[in-house]
Amino acid sequence: MANRIVLNETSYHGSGAIGEIANEAKARGFQKAFVCSDPDLLKFGVTKKVTDVLDEAGLAYEIYSNIKPNPTIENVQTGVTAFQNSGADYLVAIGGGSSMDTAKAIGIIAANPEFADVRSLEGVAPTKNKCIPIIAVPTTAGTAAEVTINYVITDAEKNRKMVCVDVHDIPVIAIVDPDMMSSMPKGLTAATGMDALTHAIEGYITKGAWEMTDMFHLKAIEIIAASLRDAVANTPEGRTQMALGQYVAGMGFSNVGLGIVHSMAHPLGALYDTPHGVANAIILPTVMEYNAPATGDKYKYIAKAMGVEGTDSMSQEEYRKAAIEAVKKLSQDVGIPADLKEIVKPEDIQFLAESAFADACRPGNPRDTSVEEIKALYESLM
Repeated sequence: MANRIVLNETSYHGSGAIGEIANEAKARGFQKAFVCSDPDLLKFGVTKKVTDVLDEAGLAYEIYSNIKPNPTIENVQTGVTAFQNSGADYLVAIGGGSSMDTAKAIGIIAANPEFADVRSLEGVAPTKNKCIPIIAVPTTAGTAAEVTINYVITDAEKNRKMVCVDVHDIPVIAIVDPDMMSSMPKGLTAATGMDALTHAIEGYITKGAWEMTDMFHLKAIEIIAASLRDAVANTPEGRTQMALGQYVAGMGFSNVGLGIVHSMAHPLGALYDTPHGVANAIILPTVMEYNAPATGDKYKYIAKAMGVEGTDSMSQEEYRKAAIEAVKKLSQDVGIPADLKEIVKPEDIQFLAESAFADACRPGNPRDTSVEEIKALYESLM
């Protein structure tokens, strides 16, 4: 079996990287940008940092901002219509996963009109054409949507999230500029950072993991564990390192998949609009404990990457416990809730468990599971 790696054609990293947007647009002969960004980023002037670059270069653009935190089918549908009416020939996605996921779905449908029914994109859709070119500019250090082949759209009618996987949707250019993340509030920094850590840990232990992705994931864990607290404190070094760490995690998990932490988090976002990173962070230690028997010696290396000392002399039980405790401590230090008591209604647990089991991330989990076992995991977090 061949292992596949899909990455951006080009990525730029570091302070001031957004200046490369104009250079790339001109070099590629792009004429007009369809700028996808959410209302808050417009309100607080974050989107303007990028449109100023376009203005200074004399590049035309149109802004689309009908994007919710957990983007819906309707957000995509209105976006496709707006894009088709705009005369644009490329997209610039500015924001967290919500803006980038919306842009990916718009770009895919615009290039593959036979998939106009957004629900037809769920899972691995057999699209034929690359999506409309996307320049992705993350404003959070978490989702790594700028380097992944995944996007998630909420089906509001059915209260569920659709995970879509398509090599044709990856942005051609990623602009990972920590200056674009400097205005993130503490809570969002913590949540998106724990999302990135979840990507790294789940990607490292997933069934599809192999040597190259292990390299990405362990380095990402190391970077995130060392820098998330500083990023929450809004230090420039913390922001810069988290921008890198979350991207490196994305390089890995996009190519090998995730597990049931994400499967369990997705329904919480669909049903309660729970921030994705918060849901992941709460669930992660519990699922790590559940998955431990199926992970060999990998928790030893997770613990070491988290900064735990003396792992080489620990027993299997000790290093597994150490890895889980290190994750719990980081989550606690950055202010993530410890359980789901304030989020989940007991009467919804059966629906949540069934949704999680049906989620596209579940098959990658290192330990085979069932609806009943997932239900028990939710209940243990209550």
